[in-house]
Amino acid sequence: MPKHNFAYKKIRVEESVGLPLAHDITEIRKDEFKGVAFPKGYTVNEKDICHLMKLGKRHLYILDLDETKIHEDQAVFELVKALAGNGIIYKDKPKEGKLELLAAHDGLLKINVDALIEFNMIPDVMCASIHTNTPVKKGTKLAGTRAIPLVIDRSVLDKAVHTAASNAPVFEVKKYKKAKARLIVTGGEVFNGLIQDKFEPIVQKKMDSYGSELVECTILPDDRGMIRDRLKDYLKKETDIIITTGGMSVDPDDVTRFAIKDAGVDELFYSAAVLPGAMFQLAYKADIPIVGIPACGLYHEITVFDLVLPRLLAGEKPDDRDMAMLAHGGLCRDCTTCTYPACSFGKSF
Repeated sequence: MPKHNFAYKKIRVEESVGLPLAHDITEIRKDEFKGVAFPKGYTVNEKDICHLMKLGKRHLYILDLDETKIHEDQAVFELVKALAGNGIIYKDKPKEGKLELLAAHDGLLKINVDALIEFNMIPDVMCASIHTNTPVKKGTKLAGTRAIPLVIDRSVLDKAVHTAASNAPVFEVKKYKKAKARLIVTGGEVFNGLIQDKFEPIVQKKMDSYGSELVECTILPDDRGMIRDRLKDYLKKETDIIITTGGMSVDPDDVTRFAIKDAGVDELFYSAAVLPGAMFQLAYKADIPIVGIPACGLYHEITVFDLVLPRLLAGEKPDDRDMAMLAHGGLCRDCTTCTYPACSFGKSF
């Protein structure tokens, strides 16, 4: 670990008149004020002496740096530049030595978690973030980073920057594709008009929220051949994602998941370690995902579909291991007021 040999001179408050402060001096007045009373760079004058003493300051510090020592404000810019990838922005003025990484646009936050851990194993630097694979809006605060001491050794800073840069991007926000989606709603009771379909408006709302479009919807009975043929028809059209609802369970008339296989898909993954949504199915025909949403999608505002959809729209191809990894964080708490994605649901790694 580096020695904390800070490169500054200690002087008495009475001797500080006319000198610039090396760092912010904060003040806390209960129920009145909490913040910076004297900002870094402020030139002390005579009338400030009493105020500083009331804040408990008997000495101040003046920086005396050589090339081996870097002030926190300079260091944090090197850190944030190394951490930030595509879709990440940050402000040009640190606050108390800290800079925040913000989303430059709507999209899916991707974090190299292993690299982030390695970065935080380095003494005297830190970076804290929200979870990877979180859907974010433009301007969302994603992470904050800083050098912990007022002055950091150049060798330590270089190591941190190298760790982040060599694993770039550590932080990235992937844009969503403006996808054309097609939907198949299955179930004899819906096909025969005994009950009204409620899946189409649900799917429409979710696609709209990501800037995508539901261009076609078909209601079919629990007929394996009919569902298969409609899937094949959809695959011939200009389609980015196909969504099916119902028929994902283990009952004899739940044939949708078998019809998807019959359509000649290249990959198929059935089940997810998520509640609600254990009987979820995901298949691919070339680069076109075919999603099977179980009946829970009718009764729960947020399900496994909400965890997988943004990843598909960001151009990813989740597989069976990705579905299994959702187990840690895959239990919805059924809160009275849903706050997703600002909750633990789907926050695995």
